[in-house]
Amino acid sequence: MAEEHKHEESIMEKIAEKIHSHDSSSSSSDSDDDKKHASPSSIKTKIYRLFGREKPVHKVFGGGKPADIFLWRNKKVSGGVLGAATLSWILFELLQYNLLTLFGHVSILALAVLFLWSSATTFIHKTPPHIPEVHIPEEVVLQLASGLRIEINRGFTILRNIALGRDLKKFLMVVAGLWVLSKLGSSCNFLTLIYIATVLLFTVPVLYEKYEDKVDDFGEKAMKEMKKHYTVLDEKVLSKVMSKIPGGAFKKKD
Repeated sequence: MAEEHKHEESIMEKIAEKIHSHDSSSSSSDSDDDKKHASPSSIKTKIYRLFGREKPVHKVFGGGKPADIFLWRNKKVSGGVLGAATLSWILFELLQYNLLTLFGHVSILALAVLFLWSSATTFIHKTPPHIPEVHIPEEVVLQLASGLRIEINRGFTILRNIALGRDLKKFLMVVAGLWVLSKLGSSCNFLTLIYIATVLLFTVPVLYEKYEDKVDDFGEKAMKEMKKHYTVLDEKVLSKVMSKIPGGAFKKKD
């Protein structure tokens, strides 16, 4: 009888252990499910980025070699391009050198040196200078052309929507931008503007990428202030002007 009683107690203990292990596994699985439902992606708040940007700065510039050059991934190439632009601006703007004259003089000098060098090697029985073949990579040109085409088409779309009277805010922004551009054009020539744009293209993106979070935080605060001022301007001035325009030329269209 004692043995049967012990055997029954051992069976009951095993059943209790199984029930306890099942409860603990189910509770752990429930806690895992809760953790999955409360994933960081659902809790994480959306971070403000300038101009509604969702891609990294490198992807905004199209990726590939052009983006590497603008963001100084290859410092030698980026420095060479910026140095060439600076040298061109100094020659053509400060020294008032003519482009065709410079091209002709440099070409004559280079061809004369190479020709004399190659001719001299035949008399002194030495190997002629190695002149590598120069080819413009098709991939780089296509990437630049594709990125430029996308931005130009986007600009044309914005201008078309403004011309159709669909966005008064963008209309005012474009007018202000063109006015600033006209003022810059009256103070400096086209070559200087191109050089300034080149310098900004090689400095602003890389600095923004380095201090991205700080700039975005400052930009968010600035945009909030601008929206407040625009709301006041819209209520006091723009709404009255739009109400006086016949036919509501600047009303938004669906």
